[in-house]
Amino acid sequence: MIVDIYTHFMPPQLLKKMESLGPRFAMVKRMLAVQPLHNLDARFRAMDGFGEYRQIISLSNPPFEMLTTPDEGRDLFRLSNDALAEIVRRHPDRFAGFVAGLPMHNMDLNLEEIERAIETLGACGIQIFTNVHGGPIDDPSLDPLFARMEKYDLPIWLHPARTAALTDYKTEPQSRFEMWWCFGWPYETAVAVSRLILSGLFDRHPRLKLITHHMGGMIPYFDKRIEGGMAVLGTRTPNEDYSHILPSLKRPFMDYYHMVYADTALFGASRGLICGMEFFGADHVAFGTDAPMGPVAATRDGIARLNLEKSQLEAVLHGNAEKLINRPIT
Repeated sequence: MIVDIYTHFMPPQLLKKMESLGPRFAMVKRMLAVQPLHNLDARFRAMDGFGEYRQIISLSNPPFEMLTTPDEGRDLFRLSNDALAEIVRRHPDRFAGFVAGLPMHNMDLNLEEIERAIETLGACGIQIFTNVHGGPIDDPSLDPLFARMEKYDLPIWLHPARTAALTDYKTEPQSRFEMWWCFGWPYETAVAVSRLILSGLFDRHPRLKLITHHMGGMIPYFDKRIEGGMAVLGTRTPNEDYSHILPSLKRPFMDYYHMVYADTALFGASRGLICGMEFFGADHVAFGTDAPMGPVAATRDGIARLNLEKSQLEAVLHGNAEKLINRPIT
């Protein structure tokens, strides 16, 4: 069996509501062009042919707090979480669960929707983005969210978020050639996870389950640069004192990366699968494709070529997903 832990679906009623909010949701037109993203019949056709194959569904970009008022965000996420829960309820043979989205305007709204989504709707976790309206997710104001998810013993899906507004060069008005997506998203993931570690998040919440998209972003491929660079943290920054940060952590800095999980959404049979698997280990890697934007077959085939032991392969294909959401998937 294969459980695809990172796939995206946009319920039609959500797209209709987004469209009604005007030009700020211009991306709806692009979403409508990708039929399996919102059309269940097209989705099922795309899923056929993979045997015992289940998806865990979550919303795609954008982070709604960038485009909505608190009331609009609350209403959009209530609508979308209700719709995703209903889809899973009606099609358990296709979908193993759904990931709840959150109205990240304020913590009261977040905690209210977390409780409703998990306890009433049966969400198997939540999705947050690598920044909140441009702000860092290691901000202390977000700690109640992490504490709540540790209490539920359910994972947080971490999705990268970056737009062309964050430029590559200060002489240009925006990032060009979609570099903000191609290279910016892996960078966003690496920075967000590293900042969470340095903030002491995993010391405060050692049982927290965090799933990084795209095999951890930059982390596995720059491990020795990270290790060497962080060992002398602060020597390049004369205007801030970082001398207390590493001694305040309970474990060596690099150990914390191995506490998080990574998916295999590298757009197919990537050389990165080998590197990421070696870094995170088969017990912390779960099958994920980014479907319908990413390829299922090529990802499956790339993992098959890794020549994993049977127990390792089963862990990656479904065992780790079951461990993350605390229930068997049949």
